[in-house]
Amino acid sequence: MIQDGQFRRQYTTTQQKVLTYLKNGIKKGDRYFKSRYIAKDLGLSSKEVGMNLAILAETCEELEIIRWSYSNSTTWMIRQQANAPDGVG
Repeated sequence: MIQDGQFRRQYTTTQQKVLTYLKNGIKKGDRYFKSRYIAKDLGLSSKEVGMNLAILAETCEELEIIRWSYSNSTTWMIRQQANAPDGVG
């Protein structure tokens, strides 16, 4: 699918679930997310979440995904990309 003259990136089902979760969290004002809590809420393993967030950190143009801390589960800082249109998702 082409949108605004660019190819829209295709994500796996798991990546789409994680992105939706993060976008909903951002709308509520959250900025920091722990892999284990995302995993629990989505029915995934922490390892699955971490692996997919690492991929999304490199490929997602809508969100800035930064590995923030490693204590008791990886914490990720998430924020909307400055050049992403509002309401993406």
